[in-house]
Amino acid sequence: MLFKRKHILVVSIVLLVMLVMAGCRSNPTTVVNETNGVPKIIKIGTSGGYPPFTFMNTDGKLDGFEIDVWTELGQRIGYEIEFQTAEFSGLFGMLDTDRINTISNQITMTEARKEKYLFPTPYVFSGAQLIVRNGDESIKSLEDLKGKKIGVSLGSNYEELIKNYDVNNEIEVITYEDFIGSLQDVSLGRIDAVMNDKLAAIINIQKSGLDLQLGGDPVSPLENSFPFVNNEENAALIEIINEAIIEMRTDGTLNEISNKWFSVDITSK
Repeated sequence: MLFKRKHILVVSIVLLVMLVMAGCRSNPTTVVNETNGVPKIIKIGTSGGYPPFTFMNTDGKLDGFEIDVWTELGQRIGYEIEFQTAEFSGLFGMLDTDRINTISNQITMTEARKEKYLFPTPYVFSGAQLIVRNGDESIKSLEDLKGKKIGVSLGSNYEELIKNYDVNNEIEVITYEDFIGSLQDVSLGRIDAVMNDKLAAIINIQKSGLDLQLGGDPVSPLENSFPFVNNEENAALIEIINEAIIEMRTDGTLNEISNKWFSVDITSK
């Protein structure tokens, strides 16, 4: 009798182990986000001052399009996402000194940046847009900026775009840490125009209530992604991120996030 009880107990334990193992195998797409017991983390730098892409909400928490995109990406690739905020002009310095792994702040893939950094496939398609005082029809192109004062975000691709165009130093470039501050200066007549992302321009003109308008059509198309330091480890990680971005575009997740913040899809050409 004792032997039978022991036999039944052993069989029960074996069956329990088999059920547990089967349960573990039932979700083969789950990615284990630990290596030797250490969680895998991607540290992302963002300004937190560029609504609606990245900003601090009324609860004092980081919010916006960029935050939603990376929250979803992190879940899909099995990494914890850790955001670090800093002035935009300091983000590339943090990246170059390994204090962060990448930047999520509408970073345009310029030729100079592509020579230095690795980028996943673009996740946003937009255009560089001029913003002027309402009723000002004199500024619609880069040519129209000659002899004028133009505001740009410090260290941005917009600053680089104008300087590459203005080989004779005919345009006075004024740099800002705060996008809204530059818009206020245009409305007050302190500067003649601002260059920034078209969608951000439209939204912030409407939200601010400032007496501004778009100056013509976008002067240059933009493709945005996340810069990583060029090394083998990051090259392997980017392959995983690429797959997730493509999957998010295919299944409609990027479109859904975009429409949440902009009511249009900025994630496809």
